[in-house]
Amino acid sequence: MREDTAQEQGLDLEPPVRMEEEKEVMEEMEVEERVVEIEHPLPCLSESDTQGIIKGRDLFGYVGIEAVLDQMRRKTMKAGFEFNIMVVGQSGLGKSTLVNTLFKSKVSRKSCTPNYEEKISKTVHLQSVSHIIEEKGVKMKLTVIDTPGFGDQINNENCWEPIVQYVNEQYEKYLKEELNVNRKKRIPDSRVHCCVYFLPATGHWLRPIDVEFMRRLGKIVSILPVIAKADTLTLEERLEFKQRIRQDLQANGIRVYPQKEYDEDAEDRILNDKIRENIPFAVVGTDKEHQVNGNKVLGRKTKWGIIEVENIAHCEFAHLRDLLIRSHLQDLKDVTHNIHYETYRVKRLNESNANGVVLSPLTLENGTLEKSDAESHL
Repeated sequence: MREDTAQEQGLDLEPPVRMEEEKEVMEEMEVEERVVEIEHPLPCLSESDTQGIIKGRDLFGYVGIEAVLDQMRRKTMKAGFEFNIMVVGQSGLGKSTLVNTLFKSKVSRKSCTPNYEEKISKTVHLQSVSHIIEEKGVKMKLTVIDTPGFGDQINNENCWEPIVQYVNEQYEKYLKEELNVNRKKRIPDSRVHCCVYFLPATGHWLRPIDVEFMRRLGKIVSILPVIAKADTLTLEERLEFKQRIRQDLQANGIRVYPQKEYDEDAEDRILNDKIRENIPFAVVGTDKEHQVNGNKVLGRKTKWGIIEVENIAHCEFAHLRDLLIRSHLQDLKDVTHNIHYETYRVKRLNESNANGVVLSPLTLENGTLEKSDAESHL
């Protein structure tokens, strides 16, 4: 009777199944309207995490996401950041002068030590000096680690071991801080972010000590080889020497920064390929200014003229400065944390698991515990 009454009133009653089907169709149409544009998913998100990318032109109005960059910038400027650079090479290659030239200030250990006397150390002693450098409101704690005594002896066997030990000790310190239950809001970072290795301008091939040092250190820290005092070579000699060094690096499987496997995308690859083609950089350092065409420039005065340090036609110091400070400083820190430190951390955790030891600040402080002692801490 209800159906007859409904038909008389002009109503069309649909079966429940048909109504459910129409409801599902409507929901699918709403989903299609919400998905504005489907592209490749973000690298950090899997397909199950996102339905697509909504671009600026598809938004209803201004959201303000780009303001996050300003927030990050303000926080970084308030907190500042750290950069730790190690310089390695035999005495007399101008390590201190080059560091001073890089940061245009007296930051090297030699420059900061009153009444400093150059003495050839019988063993390798690592010494560091830190400064707070501020430029346009940005603060950076710069630590320069020097290695007096390296390569200065007749017998330089194992002279790299104190340096390897120092690098690993800084990783251990950071790991210990990470394992603390009540760890600091910001862990002090003393890890070596870059090691600049100074090669003497011999014009020949890499020496055995150069090969052995870079082969060992390249596995645990980012190494950047440079030809020191390159003004002692002619342009033709410099090109030939650079080519020989690149051949030696490849033949001995030496990993220098930036490594190809760490290039994140095509843009990085293009930029880093240009850098790799120029490594090692032929550099000249000085902290003295001279007048050239009415302008003050950093340079070294010789009887043939003035070698302008920041002129790429004279030397490749500008390329080194741009790499270390202006383009790759953060990447050097990222590679240190995500690659070198992570490799060390995984190795230590695997060692502790193999020995049945719970890795903690206590075990790091006192050395590895016996298995029975470890079990009592579980």
